[in-house]
Amino acid sequence: MKVFLETQELILRQFTEEDADNLFELDSDPEVMRFINGGKPPEDKIIHKQGLPRVLGYYEKYENFGFWATIEKSSNQFIGWFHFYPAIENKFAVELQLVNNDEIALGYRLRKSSWGKGYATEGSQALVSKGFAELGVQRVVAWALTANKASIRVMEKAGLKFEKEFTFTQSQLPNVQPLERKAVKYALNKDEFHLPQRLA
Repeated sequence: MKVFLETQELILRQFTEEDADNLFELDSDPEVMRFINGGKPPEDKIIHKQGLPRVLGYYEKYENFGFWATIEKSSNQFIGWFHFYPAIENKFAVELQLVNNDEIALGYRLRKSSWGKGYATEGSQALVSKGFAELGVQRVVAWALTANKASIRVMEKAGLKFEKEFTFTQSQLPNVQPLERKAVKYALNKDEFHLPQRLA
């Protein structure tokens, strides 16, 4: 198990084959998936045959980019994940002509039991800081449905700024109502980055 990043409250490590049940449990919570796919539960075989292999594949393709299983230090429990990878790896973003080759996409998915503890902000700030300081990242981007106010606040706390509005297509989010498919993209360039006080 390779630890990628450690913060005051969190450990971000590589996923392993043993994390399939963790992923399935995470994605089985309709509230967690509300702004991802309208709350539709996953199929176990999809996690095992597609989801987890895709996640593990990033480690072969990139040394420092991919998905990171997130452990809460106080409980030593899996609470979700963060991703930090080349934005052109995101199929939907490419279809919408939303991203460029030099952009790294930031995102996360956390268990409901860990919401409201500042973990999304803590992990996001740490990844942005590491990306600019150590990984040669020049630009970080993130996106969220307009209705997902909590994630938009996290992007802002991580230093990202509003860039544009866009709308996901019906084929991309078939379980989300048309008006709810509206989204926003946020971005931050390296030369605009200021180390958050809590990480200084």
